[in-house]
Amino acid sequence: MATAQTRTILTPALTRQPARIRWWEQALHNRNLLLGTSVLALILVFALFAPWLSPYDPYAIDYARALQPPSFRHLFGTDLYGRDIFTRVLYGGRIDLQVGLISVIAPFVVGTLLGALAAYFGDRWDSLIMRIVDIVQAFPFIILVIAIVAILGPGLRNMYLAVALVAWVVYARLVRGEILIEKQKEYILAAKALGNSDARIILRHLMPNVILPSIVFATSDIALYILLAAALSFLGLGVKPPVPEWGAMITEGQPFMTTAWWISTLPGLAIVLTGIALSLIGDGLADLFRVR
Repeated sequence: MATAQTRTILTPALTRQPARIRWWEQALHNRNLLLGTSVLALILVFALFAPWLSPYDPYAIDYARALQPPSFRHLFGTDLYGRDIFTRVLYGGRIDLQVGLISVIAPFVVGTLLGALAAYFGDRWDSLIMRIVDIVQAFPFIILVIAIVAILGPGLRNMYLAVALVAWVVYARLVRGEILIEKQKEYILAAKALGNSDARIILRHLMPNVILPSIVFATSDIALYILLAAALSFLGLGVKPPVPEWGAMITEGQPFMTTAWWISTLPGLAIVLTGIALSLIGDGLADLFRVR
């Protein structure tokens, strides 16, 4: 009798273990995911340990060393104020990664919830939310964000608000399409028959099965928001000097592209490298979830 009970208890654990092992094996053999994660982890380490990796102050001005080319003393050279560009790129990584992460949270949460409400309840909820989505998507994303920031004033806080007002529509449409398919399946009909509340069905049953595409999209979206912050800084609507931000650094070096190329080029390469890493992670996650 004890043996039978033991088998009953152990069988589910034993059956789940190979599935978990296969999932981790697939993740470890996913080249895009491993490469993107490794590059992003390296960028994070450089950004977090910036004070220990560079002996220079990112704000210290030294006109005697202005516009020096890359050397062993200044790996990325210096800018027109004599500030070490390598140090400013490291500190700029903190700001740009923070911008990408914070910018994606509000659109992801708001869009996911509104898309779920529109798809699950339908009728008036669906009509109202999707008409708002259509109105917002009638305008180009970046143009609308720039217009809102220009009205509210430059700065990261206003950029976060502008992105939250515009970017949620993509997640709403994505989640809505997934839930319209899932809510017709038998396990949802069974959950309703058992008397589960609408909130429980949405959060406990539907969301785990429809949220993965949104997570993959959000990973790639972080790169878009980093580029957006750089574009706003380039236009004078983002971070203001002397704050070390990659887009602002590109703007500062624009007049010196032919004489001091390193001022704009090296921060630009940091943006490109971060964008590639995040895109690889998004592709890797998409491949991994598709296999599962």
